[in-house]
Amino acid sequence: MDYTYLLYIAIILIFTKAFGLLSKVIKLPQVVGALVAGIILGPVCLNLVSLDNAPILSNLSEIGVIVLMFAAGLETDIREMKKCGLASSIIALIGVIVPLVGGAATAFLFGTADPTLSTSTFLQDVFVGVILTATSVSITVETLKELGKLNTRAGNAILGAALIDDVLGIIALTVITSLADPESGNIGIVILKILGFFAFALLFGVFFHFVFNKWTQRTEENQRRYVIVSFALCLLFAYVAEEFFGVADITGSFVAGLVISSTSKTKYIAHRFDTMSYLLLSPIFFASIGLKVTLTNMTPTIIIFAVVLLIVAILSKVVGCGLGAKICRYTNKEALQIGVGMISRGEVALIVADKGLNMGLMSSGLFGPIVIMVVITTVVTPILLKFVFKDKNDASGEIKSKEAAEGTTSDDSLEYVPGQDNV
Repeated sequence: MDYTYLLYIAIILIFTKAFGLLSKVIKLPQVVGALVAGIILGPVCLNLVSLDNAPILSNLSEIGVIVLMFAAGLETDIREMKKCGLASSIIALIGVIVPLVGGAATAFLFGTADPTLSTSTFLQDVFVGVILTATSVSITVETLKELGKLNTRAGNAILGAALIDDVLGIIALTVITSLADPESGNIGIVILKILGFFAFALLFGVFFHFVFNKWTQRTEENQRRYVIVSFALCLLFAYVAEEFFGVADITGSFVAGLVISSTSKTKYIAHRFDTMSYLLLSPIFFASIGLKVTLTNMTPTIIIFAVVLLIVAILSKVVGCGLGAKICRYTNKEALQIGVGMISRGEVALIVADKGLNMGLMSSGLFGPIVIMVVITTVVTPILLKFVFKDKNDASGEIKSKEAAEGTTSDDSLEYVPGQDNV
């Protein structure tokens, strides 16, 4: 048995913590340091850690983002989210259309389509736009938690829009893959599956919430069992979403968090999950994004294309989601906050790109620019969020957490607060 993965985990934990503290010193969110640590450890720089040599790291990374989104669901104010329901839908819709058009137009202008592939050049161009529609809200969630802005009007709108954005992205991906390969599945069936998941989540979620709440109110001993049951629900929803309905696992885990978010043990469960995430899963997840960076076949034309694609990726989300927010009567500042919060593409775009590469919808030469776009948007998102949310008391209706109100964190707490030194 190969025990190299143990060494890799140790290296990742040390580097992410060291660079996280360095980020804190220069007044940046610690997640930026974790992402940079992954790039330095990966093939671009030192090549000390390889995901190929330790597949378990990819699995732990996937569990990490699942737990992160479950924790985000736990901290979400459902009542506030209901108020943002229509707004989130509009924000997500425009925030998908603008990047889709912008990405396709950029690919067309640069003539990046490979005529040797079996799919048409038009579909190849459109697929680049599909990649840009993706939103990875995990980085945004972690940053907003650090800034104490997760439970604000803008924060709830971002969470809601990201959830709907994920569904719209799945539909867009399904449409383009169905056009490229008629045998890949019927579009109507896929849409029915998506609706089926949310129907399942609503029915089972209401039932579980009722039973769980009654159970926790009756028993107070050994509260750790609540955490175990909650984790099982998180993994169950993530599995069912992916396996049976074709919906992203992070959507399933976020919904699971919503189910438990208003129970009497929410704070205790959230604290325990933060401990688990901070100790192992979050560092591996954030570092793994940087570890996936590989730069090959980067001709001058491809480099210019990468720069333009990056600019389009950033502006299309800021303009698209910001425009949707303005239509829904958010303030200019809130619209900017929402747009910036949706910039990060993260692992979602990488997964979509990899699928397109395997299906012949994208040439291998474009994977480098896609990776550059993903990494930079992921790194700059927490930096930009820090600036757009810089006011401690803005007009966005912030609901401060108890810890923020007290201005302290317990010394014996292991809760992962990226903006603080938790050593």
